[in-house]
Amino acid sequence: MEEDLLRNRLMQVRRETAEAAAQAGYPAPKIIAVTKTHPAEMILPLLDMDQADIGENRVQEIVEKLPALEGKFRIHLIGRLQSNKVKYIIEHVCLIHSVDRLSLAEEIDRQAQKHDLVIPVLMQISPAGEPQKGGVAPEEAETLLRQMAKLPGIKVRGLMAVMPKTEDEAWLSGLFAQTRTLFERLRDEGIPGVEMEELSMGMSGDYQIAAGHGATMVRIGSALFGPRDYGLKV
Repeated sequence: MEEDLLRNRLMQVRRETAEAAAQAGYPAPKIIAVTKTHPAEMILPLLDMDQADIGENRVQEIVEKLPALEGKFRIHLIGRLQSNKVKYIIEHVCLIHSVDRLSLAEEIDRQAQKHDLVIPVLMQISPAGEPQKGGVAPEEAETLLRQMAKLPGIKVRGLMAVMPKTEDEAWLSGLFAQTRTLFERLRDEGIPGVEMEELSMGMSGDYQIAAGHGATMVRIGSALFGPRDYGLKV
C-alpha cells in the first residue's frame, strides 16, 4: 500500500483517539499497529512515522518476521497464546497482552526465569463473556491477579480486553466503562508485585469509544492497513 495513505490513516487515528481521550479527561492512548498477515515490507515504513509499537497475534508469524523486524520495533503479542509456544517468543516480545489463566502465566514465568528475564504481561478480561475470545471473567480477575503477582518471572502491568462486535454503541460503551472501573479498582487495591498502569482495549471499529473510557493502548489494524488478506504469505 502507498506510504502516504498509511501515514494519513495513522495521523487520523492518532488525532481521533487524542480528541476522544481529551474530551473525557484522559491522556491520548498509545497506538499499537496490528500487523498480522502483513509482510515486513508493509510494516517497515511505520518506522518513519514514529510508530514502533506493533501487535502480532500468532507466534509462528512473529518468528517468521523476526529477521526483518527485531531490533526495529517493539513487538506486542496480542493474540491467544498456547503454553507450548511461549518459549519461541519469550525473548522477542515487549509485552504479552493475553494472559487469562494461571497455567499460562506459570509457563511464561518458567521460561522467563530460564532466560533471566522479567516479562511484562497484561491480564485479559472477558467483558462480554465470549469464550472464543479468551479472557477471565471480571468477577474472577482479582483472584487470578493475586496468583500472577507471586510469579517472579512476570510483571503484571494492567488489563487487556477484546470487545464484542456490535452496532449497539450504548452497550459497547457500557462494557468499556465497566472494564475501566475494574482496572481502577484493581489498581487501587495496591497488590504487591502489580503495576496497574496499562489498559489495552479498543480496535479499529471502536477505538474512539475506548479512548473516551481511558484506554492507554488501542490495537489498530484494518483502520491503518485496510482489509486483511488472510492468504497473504509473510
